[in-house]
Amino acid sequence: MRMLNTMKHYKLWFAFSGAVIVLGFVMMFMNGLNLGIDFTGGTMMQVELGKEISVAEISDVIKSFDLNPDIVHSGVEKTEVIIKTKASLDNDLRKEVFGALKEAYGLEDNALIGAEQFGPSMGKEIRNRAIISVLIASVVMLIYISIRFETVFGIAAIIALFHDVLFLISIYAIFGITVNSSFIAAVLTIVGYSINDTIVVFDRVRENIKREKNKDHFEIINTSVSQTMTRTLNTSITTLLVIGSLYVLGVQSIKEFAFPLFVGITVGTYSSIFIASPTWALVRQYLAKKEHYATK
Repeated sequence: MRMLNTMKHYKLWFAFSGAVIVLGFVMMFMNGLNLGIDFTGGTMMQVELGKEISVAEISDVIKSFDLNPDIVHSGVEKTEVIIKTKASLDNDLRKEVFGALKEAYGLEDNALIGAEQFGPSMGKEIRNRAIISVLIASVVMLIYISIRFETVFGIAAIIALFHDVLFLISIYAIFGITVNSSFIAAVLTIVGYSINDTIVVFDRVRENIKREKNKDHFEIINTSVSQTMTRTLNTSITTLLVIGSLYVLGVQSIKEFAFPLFVGITVGTYSSIFIASPTWALVRQYLAKKEHYATK
């Protein structure tokens, strides 16, 4: 088995992640996140078109209203469309939008199934609950890993977990991708997947520590990562193939969920090897030095 020296360039991995996260926060400070209608509030209209019509064509019909809408198909045969926009449309404007669709596709008045305005309060609740969920999950995982392994493992795993979440948010901030409720669901999924990859590596680290007690922490990490690399990559690649297929073949609502999953799982795999593992070795090295000087 060829030994991988993942610790050799750990400063480079830390610098890369730090640069992406800092750039992301700078972009958030300058432009803010591109929050979707789930968080900003707006208007929703549901229309029965009688046949399946592409999102691009519908967008073209109502482009004069400058709504910048999110349009998804609904119904078994995808003949219904749900149009969401951040714009707050009063009753008259909603009638005008429906009138454009009515004229374009020869619809009856009852084709407008529903129309409503809603505020951002639900989005704030979703955001707050997501933050609380991640914090609770982090505390529980820290306790579990500390009991099963040791506290240093838990600290390194939680640092990697927060790295993954911040990295994903930064990607969205840098490229101005819309953040919606699907993003929140994907983040919560990623948290579980990321910690699973990290535990696989740490489990091998624990075994190697018992076998080679006098070995340097950096060498133990290199050995452990090399031994688990094939398993980690195979698991991640097969998962990414499925998610990639969903993104390519799925409808817009599926793509909104698949994209953050794809990015998050990629980052989670990266962090398990290049962030969590070096962090554990550095903390253990620091504690060993501290203990050595304390005994003098």
